[in-house]
Amino acid sequence: MSDVTGEIANLRPLAQAREQKAWYWYDWANSAFVTTVSTVMFAPYIIAVAKDAAVDNRVSLLGIAVAPGSLPSYLVTFATILSALLLPPLGALMDRTAKKRRWLGGFAWTGAAFGSLLWFCRDGNWQVGAVAIIGANLCLAASMVVNDSILPIISDEEDRDRVSSRGWAWGYLGGGLLLVVNLALFTMLPFGLTEGEATRISMLSACVWWAAFTFIPYLRLSDHPPADVEEVEGNVVARSFGQLAVTLREMKNYPMALTFLLAYLFFNDGIQTVIASSSTYGSEELGFGQSVLIATILLVQFVAFGGALAFGRLANRYGAKHTILGGLVVWMVIVTTALFLPEKSLVPFLLLGAAIGIVLGGTQALARSYYSLLIPRGKEAEYFSFYHAMDRGTSWFGTLVFGVVYQLTDSYRPAIFALIAFFVIGGALLMRVDTARGIRDAGNDIPAVI
Repeated sequence: MSDVTGEIANLRPLAQAREQKAWYWYDWANSAFVTTVSTVMFAPYIIAVAKDAAVDNRVSLLGIAVAPGSLPSYLVTFATILSALLLPPLGALMDRTAKKRRWLGGFAWTGAAFGSLLWFCRDGNWQVGAVAIIGANLCLAASMVVNDSILPIISDEEDRDRVSSRGWAWGYLGGGLLLVVNLALFTMLPFGLTEGEATRISMLSACVWWAAFTFIPYLRLSDHPPADVEEVEGNVVARSFGQLAVTLREMKNYPMALTFLLAYLFFNDGIQTVIASSSTYGSEELGFGQSVLIATILLVQFVAFGGALAFGRLANRYGAKHTILGGLVVWMVIVTTALFLPEKSLVPFLLLGAAIGIVLGGTQALARSYYSLLIPRGKEAEYFSFYHAMDRGTSWFGTLVFGVVYQLTDSYRPAIFALIAFFVIGGALLMRVDTARGIRDAGNDIPAVI
């Protein structure tokens, strides 16, 4: 009997490994949309469509006259703020259900359907594109809350850094592969395609990719019953808001998690601003053309695949906190180097892109797994909803600093160097996190290496 019991007990790691492999595929699935649509193609395309409909170089957005060139920023900002408001109650709802994989699939497929509306964004009809990108971004944010909340359920504290890093690595690989195909289509324009048609086909392919590969985690992940759910009365919506209220009151009991959240807001905002501003810096300050910028984007994507895996191994040896801190030092070196980068010097620019790729996925992947150690079981979705909501609600700090410094100096060099403050402050706050105490406060097991 004992042999049989032992044999059954050993099946848990096998089941975990199976679910982890299925979970990786969602990063692979959604990263194609993020890379092809959000990062590369949406903004210039909708600007071009809006210009066709503009009168005196203005279009009407909710009754406000805006320049076509600023339209993508306004749309993404609106979606970001809206998602910051909606994610916390969604997280409370997700913690009360065993069917997280079904919600993951539902958000992903709805988001892909919204994104597919970009096919009809043409001939001056930019409003369709506005609805498409807002809906797709909201669903993407919701799906990431669900996806991240699954991580602590399918992995133990000892291997969480490895699992999170592999997920990020798969995401960069998947997003990069589809981007190569789409950029080849856009560059060669076969079958007499116009640039507009090639762009719409590329964006549609990213939505199909997102929807299709989501079937793998949907079918292969298991349902897990919720744990430690608050006993509150009412229907599912009332119970979710009731649980959210309880969690907000109890967050003071997890000071290390709150300190990390504050640190994350700073250093992640710095990372996001460097990425968002890199093409502007490369074209306007260094004088590189579109082909060089595209090649650099692809370089970052594929180097980030290896970087995420390498950071996972480093965390296994030195702990996630120390590895993240090391990554932040590299980010400081990157923005300092950018300050002195010679104009039109291709090799140094590509080396800088490679350095960004190495630390990009690694710091973000480890931030996710490290945070998961500091939050209580049964409330993963709620705490990850705050993780994403606070990130989105404050993601304009970095771009504001970048814009203000450029306006004051009329140069992108001091503007990008000014972002070092975000890494310094984020690193200083992260150093204040007592990892062992935070894990104990959350009731989690302490890994051998922290």
